[in-house]
Amino acid sequence: IVLGTACAVAPLMASARGAVPSPDLSTIALSELPPQGRVTHGLIRAGGPFPHAKDGSVFGNRERILPSRKRGYYREYTVNTPRSQDRGARRIVCGGEPRTPDACYYTRDHYASFYYIIE
Repeated sequence: IVLGTACAVAPLMASARGAVPSPDLSTIALSELPPQGRVTHGLIRAGGPFPHAKDGSVFGNRERILPSRKRGYYREYTVNTPRSQDRGARRIVCGGEPRTPDACYYTRDHYASFYYIIE
């Protein structure tokens, strides 16, 4: 997986709905997500069903890495990790309406860092 890095043009990149990533966040193309991430993203767009009970729960953004929004704006979803005995560290966090989010972010290290997903 090749992950993009934030640069001067990163704020200009946006999804079809006009969401703009934070200039401090790196970017990743949807096609560059691991296969399990692409599956999770598809389930988000389809409205589920999700394999984990916590999928779709409110993400509090306590780390304050994502842009600041009102509580309840962000929701988190599990990206399955092969051979993991639990949910693993990978997640997609989306903001806005559940099936039509304004922006989605990928973390592979349980919220220590995020990548804005470019669709």
